[in-house]
Amino acid sequence: MARTRREADAGDGAAAGPDFSLVRGDLPFRLQRRIGLIPAEGLGVGRRAIFFALLAWLPIAVWALVEGRALPGKTAEPLFEHFGIHVRCLISIPLFILTEATAHAVGAGLVSNLVGYGLIREADRPRLREILESVARLRDGTLPWVLIGGVVIAWLVAAPGAQEMHALVFATDDPGRSLPFGAWWFLYVARAIFLALLLAWLWRLALWTIVLVRIARLDLQLVPTHPDGVFGLGFLKRSPKAFRPLLFGLSALLAAAWGHDVLYHNVDVHTLTLPAGVFLAVVLVVMLAPLLAFAPVLGRAKRRALAEYGALVARHGRLVRERWIEGKDPKDAGLLEAPEIGPVADTIALYEAVERAQTVPIGKKTLIAILLPLVLPMLAVAALQIPIGELLLKVLKTIV
Repeated sequence: MARTRREADAGDGAAAGPDFSLVRGDLPFRLQRRIGLIPAEGLGVGRRAIFFALLAWLPIAVWALVEGRALPGKTAEPLFEHFGIHVRCLISIPLFILTEATAHAVGAGLVSNLVGYGLIREADRPRLREILESVARLRDGTLPWVLIGGVVIAWLVAAPGAQEMHALVFATDDPGRSLPFGAWWFLYVARAIFLALLLAWLWRLALWTIVLVRIARLDLQLVPTHPDGVFGLGFLKRSPKAFRPLLFGLSALLAAAWGHDVLYHNVDVHTLTLPAGVFLAVVLVVMLAPLLAFAPVLGRAKRRALAEYGALVARHGRLVRERWIEGKDPKDAGLLEAPEIGPVADTIALYEAVERAQTVPIGKKTLIAILLPLVLPMLAVAALQIPIGELLLKVLKTIV
């Protein structure tokens, strides 16, 4: 049966199968597909990244070159010294769009791993489908995007912040007067594209959190002795990797603005330690919050498993003592002869595996996946005044 236009636009994103996506089917996706930016198959992130990067940056650059404000000479702070403008348009915006591909993959991987690893009971699969369909309806709804559009418009109408006003120095010596084309394009086009993409990702991260919170409420078939050390949910540790382009783009913009201040306004990089720390802490909380949804579930599972496997070890030990120390013939010797358990050391190893199991699907690699793209741009700024060897040593000690 032929699909409707709506179904084709949605790319079957609402289906509760391996095709579940954080991106496919939402309002921007449908609109971009209808105007040809997104092909009938795939996400078209490459073409869109280039299109929106050039849309934001090229008019500003061309105007500045024509007006003689791109290079030193006519103005004290030409366009090419304002790193934040170039990073916002040529790095952050494209990376925000490229993140759609990796986020789409992590959504599909979530469902396939849950089902493929046997974590979802057969009886709960309809419930899983309901969860994914309800989140897909949120994703595809119009209201969130109307609110995002309202926030963007309100932000643009409000007076620009000090950083934005300072960036306009490349275009005009008196930002209080009517703005020339280059300044206007930066304030009302480049900033609008950036802010819309950033808010879109905050919404998608909220959707990701909702998905995981609702899945955590299912009666998951957890395996206390699973070698991944997270009851079989180890694949969730890797999920933050999908958002690395987004995190790098966000950190790069902040670092670019700070780099300009350090180079051209004599700002000491040590004064940036506190804002950088706050930035890292906020992003860590936002990125780890979805994974923390499993903490109560895994905590209960670990307590129950410790009791169960502790009883198993005790029972096994009593049987061994009866047979080999007391010389008796245990009535219930099946446990001693079970090939899947084997000697006493095996039962103890099972208990120790449960004892070592984590109650949150977060590990060192998870933290590195989040912190590395955030820290690298900050390192570039710090290296402007601090020897790179000393800097790297401090970072390694902090992370490792």
